[in-house]
Amino acid sequence: MIKNMGKIAVLATTLCLFMSNGAMAETKMTVLLDWFVNPDHAPLFVAKEKGFFKERGLDVEFIAPSNPNDPPKFVAAQKADIAVSYQHQNQLHVDQGLPLVRIATLIATPLNSLVVLKDGNIKSIADLKGKTIGYSVGGFETVLLEVMLEGAGLKLSDVKLINVNFSLSPSLFTGKADAVIGAFRNFELNQMDIENRPGRSFFVEEFGIPAYDELILVAHKDNVKNENLRKFVNGVEAGMQYLVNHPDESWKLFVSNGRQELDDELNRRAWRDTLPRFALRPGALDKNRYRRFAEFLQKQKMVQSVPELEQWAVELD
Repeated sequence: MIKNMGKIAVLATTLCLFMSNGAMAETKMTVLLDWFVNPDHAPLFVAKEKGFFKERGLDVEFIAPSNPNDPPKFVAAQKADIAVSYQHQNQLHVDQGLPLVRIATLIATPLNSLVVLKDGNIKSIADLKGKTIGYSVGGFETVLLEVMLEGAGLKLSDVKLINVNFSLSPSLFTGKADAVIGAFRNFELNQMDIENRPGRSFFVEEFGIPAYDELILVAHKDNVKNENLRKFVNGVEAGMQYLVNHPDESWKLFVSNGRQELDDELNRRAWRDTLPRFALRPGALDKNRYRRFAEFLQKQKMVQSVPELEQWAVELD
């Protein structure tokens, strides 16, 4: 009896040590989102809820920023591991000297678009002459608009620009703006339809802008050899695959654990429209596509130079 109790004690101690070591082996990672949680982030939360990060020894925390401009800067300062960013934003940050590199893609197509009221009198880009166009963020959105106008023989001086401060569809409803640039086609169009004021979208990639990734993941360039980044990207890919194979089950996971307020008509529609735009191979890098878009930004004088690709976009080993 005493011998058996001794064996049980040894087994119990061994089990405790095993569990302790397992817990210690789990690496904490902080990921900063680009904005509040929304369906654009679906693969990340599906991967977390399904335990795909945990399986790879990662304890991942997602944090929504108070200022959407901060996440990449925190990663550059090594105060966070990964940030959700945008392809054009990353190019600008690198041009400014921030040590950031793209390691994966979440959404592999542009979401940005120019939107007008469907029942309005604007049927083509040429119809924008003399009209008022609202925007939220200058710089990139203005460049997109300028290129789209040029294709129709117009200049920025042919339209009136106003900053509507993220109030895109309301500015159309009130007549404050005749069109808005910077509207995400998976959200604004659905919001307008829900309000019974449907919109018409002019997709930027169909009007002279090279195709680009909308949402990407960036890390500090000194950390690209860190195996935990590869583990994280593999976890995201597992989440992506589950999401595509089981969209209904994935939706339930997405609106669980304190995110129940996202279970509304707008987010359900956005979920549906975003699904085909996710990168099925998040870690894969189309080098020519990235170079082409970087050269476009340089031509538009948004960046001064285009460094060697591996300095700002990589496919992890």
